[in-house]
Amino acid sequence: SSGINAEWPLRPGFEVEGVTFGLGICYDLRFPELGHLMRVKGAHFLVYPGAFNMVTGPIYWELLTRARAVDNQVYVACIAPARDTDASYVSYANSLVVDPSGRVEARCDAEEGILYCDVKVDLVQAIRESIPTFKQKRRDLYDMVDKSS
Repeated sequence: SSGINAEWPLRPGFEVEGVTFGLGICYDLRFPELGHLMRVKGAHFLVYPGAFNMVTGPIYWELLTRARAVDNQVYVACIAPARDTDASYVSYANSLVVDPSGRVEARCDAEEGILYCDVKVDLVQAIRESIPTFKQKRRDLYDMVDKSS
């Protein structure tokens, strides 16, 4: 990889075996616009490393992960450190991968672990073709502006 450039984070970060990834941070998960712009720029898979706490995690972690996957018709992985109740900051943990239809494909609980998930670019394309939300947006009423360039 050539590293982070001036367009970061709106330019998808990297490609592996035909899958284009976009990268944000945990707080970015709350804002659908960033995921939208990375999808428009070609992302199939969004990754958000983060550490929601024990108050926000149970409420929002899975909900927002699934929402970003469905909003953008992409895979979304939210990766968190394992829970350490003796630490000064206690992470909710619960890393997960969600497919473009919002289905949880892989999950870790509070313990340390490794997630495995088969990424199917053909599934991404099939979902985008069957429910073409990005073609059906009401751009006469609203639109997304990319200010990264």
